[in-house]
Amino acid sequence: MTEKPLPKAASPEHLTAALRKSSIDVRVSDVVVESSHPTILSEITRLRPVYDGDAVGAPPTIILKTGRPDRLGDANWDAGRQEVAFYNGVAAAKPGQQLLRCFEAAWDADTRAWHLLLEDLTDTHFIATAWPLPPTMEQCETIVRARARFHAAWWDEPRLGETVGAWQDDATMSQNLKGFEERLAQFSDRFGDRLPLERRQLYRRLIDTGLRLHTHHRSHRNMTVVQGDSHVWNNFLPRDGGDDVRLFDWDCWRVDVAADDLAYMLAMHWYPDRRRRMEQPLLDCYHAALLESGVKGYDRGSTVRRLSPGGSLAGHHADWAGDVEYSAADLVEQSRAHIPGRG
Repeated sequence: MTEKPLPKAASPEHLTAALRKSSIDVRVSDVVVESSHPTILSEITRLRPVYDGDAVGAPPTIILKTGRPDRLGDANWDAGRQEVAFYNGVAAAKPGQQLLRCFEAAWDADTRAWHLLLEDLTDTHFIATAWPLPPTMEQCETIVRARARFHAAWWDEPRLGETVGAWQDDATMSQNLKGFEERLAQFSDRFGDRLPLERRQLYRRLIDTGLRLHTHHRSHRNMTVVQGDSHVWNNFLPRDGGDDVRLFDWDCWRVDVAADDLAYMLAMHWYPDRRRRMEQPLLDCYHAALLESGVKGYDRGSTVRRLSPGGSLAGHHADWAGDVEYSAADLVEQSRAHIPGRG
């Protein structure tokens, strides 16, 4: 069997240059591939560099994340671009902050090839469960506290919408809603009467009231950097039981209200009975962590109200009265399909 050639980013010369740019003065003489596996949007390869001489402070292993080779050059495939921008802009501006260390993030606009060289936490961290099993309440609390600390670090930061991300104006929101409406029509045609009338009506209300429900964007207040794809399996939890959670997979990041990340975590992947039991305690936990991290003027009720206008969690808004619970996840996923830059 012929071994698949490694990308240039995995060569000893390239790794040497990338590590030196990260202030790690070493020379890589060889590279061993420990493992490699594809995901829906990327390929993940664990590399073990072989160093010449003393390599104090050098990472024993590195994660290389690249685009899928079968998508290389596809003009309709945009995965990776946003994540590269995140590590070069957001993460570089405030290193640490519950993130993986990134040694290099690169995107080629001509070929659409991209890669990330990331800190490898395989030996010290783990993902709480295998999808779709939900984490324990304790693990969820650890995750939302970490998310609150990250949100707080960028809360109403002056660079938001200027050098970090962009504000969503009414024109952009209208374009997103139009795309949502077109995708919904395709979805409805495909599934016919398997999509109940009540759900169609619910989606229609979302489209008709979408601009009004997003008026909070106009004030540019109580905004932060959100992950977007913020489900519980995009978090590394520390094996020692501490609070060193790392958030990863940032290809859907944007400037938005923090509650969007909470809504996606709580509404997308849990059955209604579990969400009813855990939602309020987790919102309390999140809000307390926000305050502890220095956010001011954002009361507990604001967290709940912000969950409602996005249409993500049921039960808090008059426009969403009725049989909402079973379709909340569908609404979030359909809405997120039209976020610019999503791969």
